[in-house]
Amino acid sequence: MEKIGIIGAGFVSQAYTTLFMRAGYQVMLSNSRDKKTLFSVATRLNCQIGSQEEAIKFGDIILVAIPFINYTQLPAKLLSGKIVLDATNYYPTRDGHLGQLDNHETTTSELVAKHLDKSRVVKVFNAILAKDVIKDAKPNDKSDRRAIPIAGDDLAAKQIVFTLLESIGYDYVDVGALSNSWRFERAKPAYCIPLSRQRLNDALAQASKEVEVPHNSWQTNNQ
Repeated sequence: MEKIGIIGAGFVSQAYTTLFMRAGYQVMLSNSRDKKTLFSVATRLNCQIGSQEEAIKFGDIILVAIPFINYTQLPAKLLSGKIVLDATNYYPTRDGHLGQLDNHETTTSELVAKHLDKSRVVKVFNAILAKDVIKDAKPNDKSDRRAIPIAGDDLAAKQIVFTLLESIGYDYVDVGALSNSWRFERAKPAYCIPLSRQRLNDALAQASKEVEVPHNSWQTNNQ
């Protein structure tokens, strides 16, 4: 699992590209436009670029960092069998209101997994601001690391992501199944707040489906 394909080329994706490459992974960045539009980014980050299809074929692991509303455009057939890291977030003001989410009937990651029904979907990397991704990573220091919440139904896939998180400098908290991922979605106590493993566990436990917690920084989280 040494190759990572990334769908989406925004600030979150660029920050993780830097961390992944520092940890020794090969990375291919893609967007929904012509890959030539990524030339300056590729030059700055020294990463590979490709079309969405090329990035999927390239990667053992695929990071999806796109506006949530576009998840239905992901090519399910091409992503079959892949470990897909779902970093999307639901913002009603951007994505429009979706009754299933507004009524807490499901989670963003469960909808993604339903669409990508042959993929191994793991919810991760959504609950951190782009500006904090590199700043908070401590790859050479395991003391007092920031913890990242993670959820998924495939334990083997999660184990691979645990290793990935540790290699780029983060602790983690396994929240369980995708159905529990609402605990670190938008407007919950653990969302985009830098926390140690113990404090993250506490914040996850405090989450309520019906209660939204205001936080000004959310507006700067581009996914």
